[in-house]
Amino acid sequence: MNDCLFFGYNYNPILFKNEPDEITKPIQFKFENENENENENENENENENENEKQIKQISSGYFSTIFLFKNGKAIEYSNQNPSKIQIKNIQKVTVGYENEAILTKEGNVFAKGRDINPNNPFEFINISPLIEDKNDRVIQDIISGYNSIYLLTSNQNVYGIGSNKYGQLSLSSKIVIKKHKNLNRKIRKTEKPILMMKNVSKIFSGNSSNHVFLLNLNQELFICGYNRYGQVGLGFRKKHIKN
Repeated sequence: MNDCLFFGYNYNPILFKNEPDEITKPIQFKFENENENENENENENENENENEKQIKQISSGYFSTIFLFKNGKAIEYSNQNPSKIQIKNIQKVTVGYENEAILTKEGNVFAKGRDINPNNPFEFINISPLIEDKNDRVIQDIISGYNSIYLLTSNQNVYGIGSNKYGQLSLSSKIVIKKHKNLNRKIRKTEKPILMMKNVSKIFSGNSSNHVFLLNLNQELFICGYNRYGQVGLGFRKKHIKN
């Protein structure tokens, strides 16, 4: 297994039981037995080759961290409790403030969070079938925002789901940065993916941010969401742009 080094905020602590809340010097992270209280499946190899668990990606938010391995499996750490994510063939993981999303090699997206599935915010649900256009249900890329998730489809369209408190789904809300034609209805959040923009090549967002960057096929950059600290390029004091 690759060596994994960590430093920074360790509140609760989430990742290290016997370390202080703030770790200022990098220390090596060691995976604990995530199945110590469970019976292993008899069909699984109890002595799994460590080379099959090489780290491919790490995504971390305020409350949880997900480690994705090259074999398509993932482990989630939340409040010190490691657990295997029961989803196969994982391609990418993304963690926001109160949400998580997983992209599979087949193009499906499983997500969880308070604004995604309020009835059971700790359960992953497949949100790809919730897209109304059936031709857009194969997802190419995903990224989390603070309380929202963005999906880039194989047809180069971007959908958003979750919170729209600051207009980060490109729909009008109490605070809005960019207003699209025919999308002037006010919406605070949505539990269904809604179309934000077409002809997009890439999406960018800080996992704990309330804004998103959309790069179209002509290399033009669009931004929508929160601007309290000038993070969408409108100046530090230009916090809100109203309709």
